Amino acid sequence: MRWHIRILSVMCLWLTAAAASYAQDTSAQEAKKAKLEREIAIIDKQLAENASRSNAMLSNLTLIRKKISNRKALIAESDREIRRYNDQIYLKQRQINRLQARVDTLKNHYSKLVLCAYKSRDSRIWYMYILASENLGQAFRRYSYFKNLSSQMNEEAKAIKAAQEELRQEREKLSQMKREAQAVRTQRQKELQSLNAEEAQANKVVKNLQKNKKIYQKQLSDKKKQVNALNKEIERIVAEAMKKSQGTKPKEPIDYKLAEEFSKNKGKLPWPAEGPVVGKFGKQYHPVYKNLELPPNNGIDIAVSKGTEAKAVFKGVVKQVFVMPGYNQCVLVSHGNYFTFYCKMKTVNVKAGDKIDTGEVIGTVDTINGETQLHFEVWLNTKPQNPQSWLR
Repeated sequence: MRWHIRILSVMCLWLTAAAASYAQDTSAQEAKKAKLEREIAIIDKQLAENASRSNAMLSNLTLIRKKISNRKALIAESDREIRRYNDQIYLKQRQINRLQARVDTLKNHYSKLVLCAYKSRDSRIWYMYILASENLGQAFRRYSYFKNLSSQMNEEAKAIKAAQEELRQEREKLSQMKREAQAVRTQRQKELQSLNAEEAQANKVVKNLQKNKKIYQKQLSDKKKQVNALNKEIERIVAEAMKKSQGTKPKEPIDYKLAEEFSKNKGKLPWPAEGPVVGKFGKQYHPVYKNLELPPNNGIDIAVSKGTEAKAVFKGVVKQVFVMPGYNQCVLVSHGNYFTFYCKMKTVNVKAGDKIDTGEVIGTVDTINGETQLHFEVWLNTKPQNPQSWLR
């Protein structure tokens, strides 16, 4: 009997752990899906705002392709969710089958007890049965059996009732699982239809871009000039800050303790603003003219809703606030020998010399040429880093 109890205890612990893990996975999955859906909503707003702008083709293509990427991720999440539901439904059905077998066994046993009670209804029969015992011990056991028969029947009836109620509850849970799984399948089908429409939209934009190569080459040339100007200005500011921190008596010594704290938080920093990344770090090529190199991106571009606030990713000191063509206001924050840049700001709430904390509002993001995007960079000394490897 003890080994049965041990097995049941182990199974209970395993099921509890599995349930907790399942809840965590579901919560993480729901959070991921919600984030993807919020990003799609932001992209939809920007596409709607760009609808009347004839020079927004390239920006629109970038947004649509990011939207397609998010849509595919949503479909992949739905597929995982459906597989999980299928597994849960399979296990639940097995549990129901076992419960049904238990109910059947209990009912069978109960019917035998009823039959036995019926046969023993005449007191003379069971008196004779007791008197026919071979010894006193057997007589006592037979007496106890008849005495406890009624009590046993009551207990069996209660057990059957409890098992039937448990079976009813588990069947209801199974029905609920099936309804939820069907809802996910229906939503997946809608996502698939949206994906097909978005891919058709992207193909249409590509064809329009292919017709006007010279126009977009001119726009690209102007963009390169703006990017190069920003990169040179940032390099100059960082070099100047590093120069002030060097020498036997530096004017502004590097806070290496702060730099170490910043370094330890790689991959854990909060995002400066919520939205999809529509411009990645490093060398990129034109999405249509594959041999046409785009200006190198020393940071990332995050599409956001109008009025979005940009927030500091880590505590530090504001080194400089400056204005650049195509980027409007930019804010440089020092974290020891690490630096973060926040560009394309409409309003700025800080000034040079201010000490700021993690999550403190730096300002609001501007809309430039129909694009509401935060340009964000991370530097170590005079070398740009990939911001996405620093953000959580």
